[in-house]
Amino acid sequence: MWTSINELLTRWFGPESALRGPVIAVLTILAAWIAYRLSRRALVRFLKRRAHKADNIRNFLFFYRYIWMAAVLILAVISLSGSLTALGISAAFLGMILGWSLQAPVTGIAAWLMVILKRPFKIGDRVIVAGIVGDVVDISLTHIVLDQVGGTVSGEEKSGRGVMVPNAILFQQIIYNYAFETKFLLDEVSVLITYESDVDTADKICLQAARDVVGEIIAETRQEPFTRLELADSGIRVRLRYQTISTERQRVSSDIVRRIISGFNETPSVEFAYPHTEVLHRPKPPAA
Repeated sequence: MWTSINELLTRWFGPESALRGPVIAVLTILAAWIAYRLSRRALVRFLKRRAHKADNIRNFLFFYRYIWMAAVLILAVISLSGSLTALGISAAFLGMILGWSLQAPVTGIAAWLMVILKRPFKIGDRVIVAGIVGDVVDISLTHIVLDQVGGTVSGEEKSGRGVMVPNAILFQQIIYNYAFETKFLLDEVSVLITYESDVDTADKICLQAARDVVGEIIAETRQEPFTRLELADSGIRVRLRYQTISTERQRVSSDIVRRIISGFNETPSVEFAYPHTEVLHRPKPPAA
């Protein structure tokens, strides 16, 4: 029995066998096909849980299939030579060539995989990528689309401009997510009052202004606004800090400022401070 098997293997794989090349080619295609089917099945299960859109899954699997087809075709042609050594060297060389020629798209797809694996952000999050502030509206295989915030105006109001950020640069950029673990963000309004002002009253006015504007957020987060005081050249700086929604930051801070101004104007014991110079004239007393 073993003799028959050895004779059969020699006939197919022996150095002088005319069937050696075709048999290795068939086995290479078969092994690659099995590996492709198994890996594709696992990828489909994983991507259905993680990918943001069905189009991303379809496009990724399309790219994945044709990379496999190209690689298998080249390896099958090479394996017709019948040399396992040449097949191994060619496989390594093929991988190097494909990696170099498809560097940009492969890097972009690798970055997309990083996004769906690590989840540094998702659609709807406000982020800063490559120095651009925007709300994520789409995540594709090759680009991230942002609805830009600011850019045409100061502050954080939507400008209406769309920005496409190539995925390939994500590995080289620091990414800031305004709502990484929660949709709320710590923000502050800074007010400068004179040294002669009643600090306790100013503190109460600022805290009440925040409670009036972000009362619902306080109830949800159970985090009360608070203040921090600093000494400045022209007065006392009151920093009012509170939880806000990242996408509503500009509106909320504006509403709080309006209430603080109204409260200070109604309170004579509190005055806004500003850089200024006072000249005091003290006439000399008349000579005796």
